[in-house]
Formats: sequence, C-alpha cells, structure tokens
Amino acid sequence: MKQSKPKVRRIDPLEPLKMEIAAELGLLEQIHSDGWHSLSAKEAGRIGGLMTQRRRRNE
Repeated sequence: MKQSKPKVRRIDPLEPLKMEIAAELGLLEQIHSDGWHSLSAKEAGRIGGLMTQRRRRNE
C-alpha cells in the first residue's frame, strides 16, 4: 500500500496585502464565506491591480 504524501499548503508572502485590499473593497466577508473562487474576474483583477500599484509605490 502506498503512503500518501502530506499536503503542504504554500504560504504566499503577498497574502496579507491581498487580504488587506479585499477588506478595503468590502469583499472580505464574501471570501471568508464562499472562497476566492466566488469573486468575479473584475473583482479579482481589481485586487491584483491594487496590489501591483502598492508594491511599485513601496519599492
């Protein structure tokens, strides 16, 4: 019988920034209840765009 490998969850270093922006856009409750897949492409793109802007500003 094969032994299964333990599942390792990757920790994204940008996760805190992503959660902060989602909270500012009022999407945090939706993410906690339904998951990231419940966001529309427009909402997800908005989060990504704001993340990029902040990262460039902080460089």
